[in-house]
Amino acid sequence: MQDEAWNRVERLRTWLDENAVQASDSDVRLLRVLKIGEEFGEVAEALHGVMGANPRKGASHTWDDVNKELCDVIVTGMVALASCTPDARKLLDERLRHLVDRVLPPSGGTGSDVA
Repeated sequence: MQDEAWNRVERLRTWLDENAVQASDSDVRLLRVLKIGEEFGEVAEALHGVMGANPRKGASHTWDDVNKELCDVIVTGMVALASCTPDARKLLDERLRHLVDRVLPPSGGTGSDVA
């Protein structure tokens, strides 16, 4: 499944590369990283909508909306990482392994060093 997800990310990255505005490679990377912030804002908006936190809009979103926006953040982050390095798959795997190892002891129990 991981390879399938990364293959789809690569297809998206290639499509973006082929349809990008005229910009330097560093600007393209910058814009893709900044896109994560935009997507996060959409998660925040959906979460406010679920909670009815905006009196003008009321309950304007569902948890499904929040979940979809969270997926967009993850995919956008993966595309940005793939745009910044050809080793994106390896780096994400190593980082995830590091984070899990940091918080979970080898036995699989709960660690005390969270975040």
